[in-house]
Amino acid sequence: MKPRGSFKIANRRPHSYGPLGCGELRIQRIVDSLRAQITGGGPEQNLRIRRVFQQPREIYRLELEIPELGFQRTTLLDRDALEELLTADEVRQKVEASPLEG
Repeated sequence: MKPRGSFKIANRRPHSYGPLGCGELRIQRIVDSLRAQITGGGPEQNLRIRRVFQQPREIYRLELEIPELGFQRTTLLDRDALEELLTADEVRQKVEASPLEG
C-alpha cells in the first residue's frame, strides 16, 4: 500500500526556454499585458508612475485606474521593464500626459 500523498509526476522534464529564461518570459508577459491595458483604455483612464526605491535598484510603481470598469492595477517594475514598456509610442504619449513622480 502506498503512503498517502506520494504521487509520481509523469513527463517531468526540464524545459528549454530558448534565449530567454523563465523569469524574462514572465516579465515580458507582464509588460505586454500592461501595454495592452494602457493602449486599450479610454480617456477616463488614470495612469501614474512613481519611483519607490532608488537604491540598491530603481523600482517604479505603476498605477493604472480605469473608472468605467471599476478597475485598478498596481504593478512594481524595475528600470529595464519600465523602459521596455515605454518603447511603444502610444504608451509614451499617455505617460507624458500624466506626471512621472519620484
